[in-house]
Amino acid sequence: MREGRWFAAGLGALVIVLVVVVALGWARPPRPGAIGTDRLGPDSGERVADYLERAETSLAGGDTDPRWALVTLRAGTTSDAVVGIVVGLRVSQVLYHVSLDRVYTPVITVPVPAGTAALRAAQPAAAGAMDHVRADDDRSRRIAAVSAARLHADCACVVNLVVRGTLAQLRGLASHEAIRSVQALPPDASAGGFAVLPLLPEQLDVVAPGPDDGVVPDP
Repeated sequence: MREGRWFAAGLGALVIVLVVVVALGWARPPRPGAIGTDRLGPDSGERVADYLERAETSLAGGDTDPRWALVTLRAGTTSDAVVGIVVGLRVSQVLYHVSLDRVYTPVITVPVPAGTAALRAAQPAAAGAMDHVRADDDRSRRIAAVSAARLHADCACVVNLVVRGTLAQLRGLASHEAIRSVQALPPDASAGGFAVLPLLPEQLDVVAPGPDDGVVPDP
């Protein structure tokens, strides 16, 4: 995990391009009160089954107020496929993860304005962010390089989305075959006032960091 910490340390410069790179954010839960009490995503160490049940429960109700929600995909998905899945919903963030066997890689969060064009442009922005990572060790530089290359090549790397919609819309989205879960916040949650922690497709039992002892492949 030492390499993962070095990798996270090298990501601060990416703020200037409005792309947030989270070194698997579940390993670093936000401090209470840093953003607000609202939070989307699983807790570090939480059983995945418990989170999925909690997410399903959050969609119960009959009101028509729009809510922010975290969408978790069953597998990494292409940007083109995502456009077809979220028709009619406002997408505000796209979370990317380049999965490498037994290699600790970052989650890259791209905030997006409304519209299909902005959604399609999010992956090139994520790739550009990884192009500009400056790290102090060779392993982290190699991870950034291979992540950037795969994102530039339009990999199926979308793993989570933050969307806004009514409970009825969100329940409809949750029924899509590509969707693993949808977790909604209360309707009074404000934009930018909640934390987002990802659930990755490979996390099947407990939400915890994976191994980091594998060989980093060439870009």
